Amino acid sequence: MRNRIRLSFDDGGSLSLSRRRLGANLFPPPSPSSPLLSRPPNPAGIEFLKSRGQHILKNPAVVNAIVEKAGVKPTDVVLEIGPGTGNLTLRLLERAKAVVAVEVDPRMVLELRRRVAGTPHESKLTVLQGDVMRTQLPFFDLCVANIPYQISSPLTFKLLSHTPAFRSAVIMFQHEFAMRLVARPGDSLYCRLAANVQLLAKVNHLLKVGANNFRPPPKVDSSVVRIEPRRPPPPVHFGEWDGLLRLAFGRKNRTLGALFKQSAALTLLEHNARTHEALANAAAGIPPSTSGGIAAMAMDDSLACVAEDEDETNEAKQANANAAINNPAHQRRRGKVSEEFRARVARVVESSGFEQARASKMSQDEFLGLLAHFNAAGIHFAA
Repeated sequence: MRNRIRLSFDDGGSLSLSRRRLGANLFPPPSPSSPLLSRPPNPAGIEFLKSRGQHILKNPAVVNAIVEKAGVKPTDVVLEIGPGTGNLTLRLLERAKAVVAVEVDPRMVLELRRRVAGTPHESKLTVLQGDVMRTQLPFFDLCVANIPYQISSPLTFKLLSHTPAFRSAVIMFQHEFAMRLVARPGDSLYCRLAANVQLLAKVNHLLKVGANNFRPPPKVDSSVVRIEPRRPPPPVHFGEWDGLLRLAFGRKNRTLGALFKQSAALTLLEHNARTHEALANAAAGIPPSTSGGIAAMAMDDSLACVAEDEDETNEAKQANANAAINNPAHQRRRGKVSEEFRARVARVVESSGFEQARASKMSQDEFLGLLAHFNAAGIHFAA
């Protein structure tokens, strides 16, 4: 009788059924057309587009960990980039004063508004539909985001140039990109990206997130990084700084003494020196020299140096190659570097004590010191 169930009725009758038959009668298997089998892989039935970098974070534990590590306060205005269907947004709304979400896909915008509609947090959400790289960002205290990985580098620098400065950004990047951001001098992944970002901000790795935590899963793992802008920002001409790093990291394991003997580097620097001299003379009422125009023919060499950077992504290399081809000076003859200028550069490198230094092992302070020596000698890395 263990496998049978006896049912008794009010009139004294009874009925005995097997458990198997009872279960089949009460819970029949769904038909092929049943909603249980035809239900889409996500509740909203939205097709996620890999071409737009749409990999939705589905693991609630990871979502909670990100929110906790972000340190969201009840007084914070949080910027979220690429909210998708709103899994992270809903948790942020529970903690923050307000959330500003920037989303380019109108389908995601509709789904996000649908999920928040009628909840106590509806009034705390502002959705800006558009490309974040073309959107004027409002004031915010924190940025918390799972971003499309193809905009990682430009978005990072857009955030770091935002004014007024925010407290911190907690962002999901592709794991390899994140490791480049946090790499230190001497690490194999230390590159111009790391040196640039670490000049402007403190960067820390928070947690690694496997591909199976996303829908659809990406082909690579991800990592969450905290970026805290330095306030105030360092007093440096950023064009000069980045110009120096572009040359130094063009061959990051070569000594600076050897690097600054290359014609590509010297022609660019001499062109910049003559441009600065012409601007100074113009300000003083002295007619500019026409010799500066000859050095402009070597401008394409600066792009060649960037393309040789071992730490550039394939996309960046292709972009730089295209830029060189489209440069008006691309097929012009390279100008000759004067012996006086060549000797001046050599004296600066030697007297600064960096002749045997290599970019792969230099700190931000060392780069700043080298830049100061060059500028004091009238040598510039930005026209």
